[in-house]
Amino acid sequence: MTQRLDPFAAAPAQMQTWLNMSLKIAPAIEHSLLELVKIRASQINGCANCINMHTADARKAGETEQRIYLLSAWHDAPVYSARERAALAWTDALTLISTSRAPREVYDALAAEFTQEEQVQLTLMINVINGWNRLAVGCGLFYDAKPAAQAA
Repeated sequence: MTQRLDPFAAAPAQMQTWLNMSLKIAPAIEHSLLELVKIRASQINGCANCINMHTADARKAGETEQRIYLLSAWHDAPVYSARERAALAWTDALTLISTSRAPREVYDALAAEFTQEEQVQLTLMINVINGWNRLAVGCGLFYDAKPAAQAA
């Protein structure tokens, strides 16, 4: 991938605001689950940068290689809990919203596993990772894998 633009150099104040907001959204949901969500959205969006970063972060959060590798086929993999499946289904639906329209049964499964506050936090995090995916893919970004918290 050839970098087209460095958004941090082109618009440093806006990118710092985006980064700060991104880091503040998700404290109430377990870290390993958030990393699975970030990886899954990044798989759908074809974002090598974010897959690289968040697989490293997932490992540091205690995620296993098996569960990371199986994310692309999570529907058929028996290694995810009902809570994780609900989050992954919501991630798929929102990432593909132009075609999926966030089906009621997907939302009902989410509501069964997450409090309303967690639903909002998860939805915001899905929006954040989709935004990062679009920045990385659109600008042609690829950074070495390091935890997102160290990027600040």
